[in-house]
Amino acid sequence: MQKNELTLSGTVVRGDDFEAKDGYVVIENGAIKEIGEGKRKIEAAIEGVIIPAFVNAHTHIGDSVAKEPDFMPLEKLVGPGGFKHRLLAETPYEALVSAMKDTIEDMSATGTQLFADFRESGILGARALKEAFSLAEGREKLSMKIFGRPADGTRTEDFNELFESVNGIGMSSVADYPIEDVKSLAAEAKRRKKMFALHAGENNAEDINGAIELEPDFIVHLLNASQQNFRTMQDKNIAAVVCVRSNLVSGLELPPLQQMLEAGLIVGVGTDNVMLNSPDMFSEMEIISKIFQLEAREVLKMCTLNSARVLKEAESVGSIEEGKKANLVVIRTDTPNMRNVRNPIKGVVRRATRNDIAAVIYEGEVVSC
Repeated sequence: MQKNELTLSGTVVRGDDFEAKDGYVVIENGAIKEIGEGKRKIEAAIEGVIIPAFVNAHTHIGDSVAKEPDFMPLEKLVGPGGFKHRLLAETPYEALVSAMKDTIEDMSATGTQLFADFRESGILGARALKEAFSLAEGREKLSMKIFGRPADGTRTEDFNELFESVNGIGMSSVADYPIEDVKSLAAEAKRRKKMFALHAGENNAEDINGAIELEPDFIVHLLNASQQNFRTMQDKNIAAVVCVRSNLVSGLELPPLQQMLEAGLIVGVGTDNVMLNSPDMFSEMEIISKIFQLEAREVLKMCTLNSARVLKEAESVGSIEEGKKANLVVIRTDTPNMRNVRNPIKGVVRRATRNDIAAVIYEGEVVSC
């Protein structure tokens, strides 16, 4: 499809406040040209509930080679030298690339416009992800940010080549490395104007203060963090990313999400390890909404605009505004699942699935319908 004019109509979830109004969206040359209320004279090509496409702020898609492993303690599953890392080391390059390609295509088909991957295996790992992205025709369907890390420890690779291969650095816990090495990586990322992020507070609270002291762009998990931790993060402009389904599978605590929001943190959402969960943001929204009983508008915002803010892309994506990229998902209202939904945002957040998608639009082109 050419990037010319395309008109959508129905309920538009528009602006940074995510206000739902009946109206239409006109797309031209890959961007949102016009948002209006009521009916437009030109008949719309696609109708339904129009939402921003999803932003998945934290994934590990290399895990696609081993879905649904046995239940085991977290450190044995994903810790250094654990099941996941042994498996990745044993997996042939071609098999890894093929599995990641499948996951990228799955993310696109379920409405994700941008994902951030914490890519293991250093320079080679980043290269494998880029190859998978190319084979999946990723640039035509969605975009990604690679958060790499040195392949083994923190001093075993050419830092110049590593930094040139990635959009940022994404480390596991500060407890997994000599702290001075992690500090050097964080400082180098900032010097090169690259993003820096890491996990903390997943198993316990012991690594949280060390993570905050590095002043990363965002921290993932924070299950054992305190209100004081969140206040400090707010003061230092550090965002948070929660991965609720992953925490449930791992048998861990749930994140103190309400406290994060009350502290004023920007909170994004990720689906985490593909070995544990599908990268489907509809599933993540439903779980978050029903466990925490947050307002549906807040949950949708966390999975779109907030995650875009976490990844520093909110000027161009994450909400439906004139001039922003036309990265949208249109949800049908005539399916057995969505018919008779009275509140469109609640319906999308609490019950919509990939089967209710009328179209996924990326930079003005219909990439799935």
